[in-house]
Amino acid sequence: MALCLKTMRFLNKPFLMSMEKSFNPSSIDVRCLFSQAALGVDAFLRAKEKTKSLFIQIDKKFKQKMVDFTSEDSKNMVFTEDLKNMIFLAENDDFDIELVEKMTLKFNNQNKELRFGTFVFGPVVMRMYHSLNRPFEALKVFKNPELDGFFDQIMTYQVLMDLLYCNKMYDEVKEVFEIIKSKQVMGIKFHRNTVVLVSAACFQKNTPEDWTYLKNLWLEMNEASHTPMRKTITYSAALAIQQDDPHSAVELLAKVPNQNYVTIRNLKILALDKLNRPEDAILILKGSLEKDLPEHVNKASFCDEVIEDMKSTIEKSGNREMLNEFTKLEQQLIAQQRITSQPLSKLIDSEIDYSLATKNQQLRNNVQRSDRLASSFRYDRPQRNQYSRREGLSDA
Repeated sequence: MALCLKTMRFLNKPFLMSMEKSFNPSSIDVRCLFSQAALGVDAFLRAKEKTKSLFIQIDKKFKQKMVDFTSEDSKNMVFTEDLKNMIFLAENDDFDIELVEKMTLKFNNQNKELRFGTFVFGPVVMRMYHSLNRPFEALKVFKNPELDGFFDQIMTYQVLMDLLYCNKMYDEVKEVFEIIKSKQVMGIKFHRNTVVLVSAACFQKNTPEDWTYLKNLWLEMNEASHTPMRKTITYSAALAIQQDDPHSAVELLAKVPNQNYVTIRNLKILALDKLNRPEDAILILKGSLEKDLPEHVNKASFCDEVIEDMKSTIEKSGNREMLNEFTKLEQQLIAQQRITSQPLSKLIDSEIDYSLATKNQQLRNNVQRSDRLASSFRYDRPQRNQYSRREGLSDA
């Protein structure tokens, strides 16, 4: 089925170019979908530095002792602290990686009645693999039947799939997702962050088979009444447009309650353009300009490539009245600085950073709380001590 060449220029080219490159963590155009803070990798690295400073004099001795403990004839046990320390001490070499694997296997196979600790190792082990960029080893231990149940935590799934995504192992992302679905940890079949990762993997592959896979996934999610993240919708809609299915793209985008997001507006215009409905796309531009936004809120923006695509379609239609209306709207958008040169592909594939989102939400909550207090006449009401709750300790 022929694809729209203009749409391919917006969505496919940057990704096809990046797929030709090998993975390089330092490359500016190659990164993971979730930020280190969202995955807990940043906290892991801080704990790693702390542990290394404590073991600076006995690092080699400790590792040799663990080698002896994991030998076949050894009756020594691998304790929680042993495994935890080794995970933080592991460097990016085969010796350390294999030792962590052996210790993990022995730790898991030991008599469970003798393990009284409640430390959950799954996410920490995966953060180690993620920080060292060892996707093949991470996938190997995840699929090892001897470690069945060891990695059954939602965060573990997310870190592993993000690591695979980082390394462009998109088929493996889908494979892990299918395993996760079958396990239904905590009674949940579809975890929001893993769904967005598998959607992103399908988008990056951009094949008819991947679009079919994603459509079937949407049918399953609808039956389960699953509410996906907006990112899942934008990846799915973008893939639908690339696979010459703009009708599905429009239907998917309609699922987003707030239609003012940059990616939603731009994708909707692209889909309407492919459906030869520029008059409806013009309504999106008009609606954006008519919306009175406060000074502190980012103005609604459109990608210049999308605007150019829309302009080309209207010019080809020969409708002078529509072209004149569009030209006026375009001039207003330029005057109000609402057209961005940032590629739509970059907006769609932008990094997910929950830590930043949490901070922004806290700021909004503080503003709303201040407004409520300012409008209240009950100034004598005692305020609850905001420091009364103990701050919880998070794992590395």
